Amino acid sequence: MREIITLECGDCKNRNYTTTKNKKKHQDRLELKRFCPHCRHHAAHKEVK
Repeated sequence: MREIITLECGDCKNRNYTTTKNKKKHQDRLELKRFCPHCRHHAAHKEVK
């Protein structure tokens, strides 16, 4: 079952994106490189609760 997660910018700590992931297959926290509109550059976004 896929669950909705929120991604937070590693630099400015703003929560910019939401996505889904399969928690049965991937228990660890997701980290993607995305564009942050507040920082105005690409930064690592980590999964938060």
